[in-house]
Amino acid sequence: MLCSVSLSLLAVATTAHAACSRAFLQEATAAYLQAQSVGKVGILALTSNVSYAENNTPIDIQKGVISEAIAIDFNRSIYDTVQCATFTELTATQQHPYVIHTRILYSDEKIRAIESVVTDTGDWAFNATGHLYWTKQEVWDPIPEGKRDSRAVLQAAGDAYLDQWGAPSLAVPLGTPCARLEGGFYTASTGSTLQANTCKMGAFPQPLKVGDRRYIIDEELGAVDIFNGFPWLEQSKPANYSTPSSNLFKVHEGLIRYIHEITVCATPRCGL
Repeated sequence: MLCSVSLSLLAVATTAHAACSRAFLQEATAAYLQAQSVGKVGILALTSNVSYAENNTPIDIQKGVISEAIAIDFNRSIYDTVQCATFTELTATQQHPYVIHTRILYSDEKIRAIESVVTDTGDWAFNATGHLYWTKQEVWDPIPEGKRDSRAVLQAAGDAYLDQWGAPSLAVPLGTPCARLEGGFYTASTGSTLQANTCKMGAFPQPLKVGDRRYIIDEELGAVDIFNGFPWLEQSKPANYSTPSSNLFKVHEGLIRYIHEITVCATPRCGL
């Protein structure tokens, strides 16, 4: 009984410790963007045991893409005040083109973990110029306070989309219009014009179980990002290999409006 009570108290303490203000997360994101633009990790406030990983692989932070100066053409961030965490999408078309998804977790106003999905030439549907064009057309305004979805609703919408890959008959809450930006390919476009689209995925050759899900949730923006492992896609690996992937969703009134997906390939276009 004492052990059970102690664990319960620890869970409460951890949750209380994790929460932080939106203003802090916005300032911290600005610092991250500055560090990435000049390639200087030293300007960030890091814990002594900070962890850093790219494409599901822990590496030395001084050798990661975060230590490379990148001319960022566009960025979009969401803020999770409950977890004290942020998600940022970066698009870079100059020098070395990239589309990068990064999640950062904070503790006592210092970074305790950074994890990125880093895509560039050869990765699934990669086209940084196309990604930049289409992401700038989208509207990700805050949701009025009385109309915001709960964290549970936002997570459920994203989970349903990923779950449907393994259960094609599963209902997914897709809004109208809905658009999917996959690498640099836009499903709701004709030429340079946005069109209504359902975002519905076609059937995969085999049911896919998308695991290793890590969430960043922002009720104010109605957004959720899910880092995950995408099975089957990489043809040079066994079918159960989890390809590093990230899916960002914009949700309003429980319905998905935008999806951004980036996926890393071990071989050009994952061998397809």
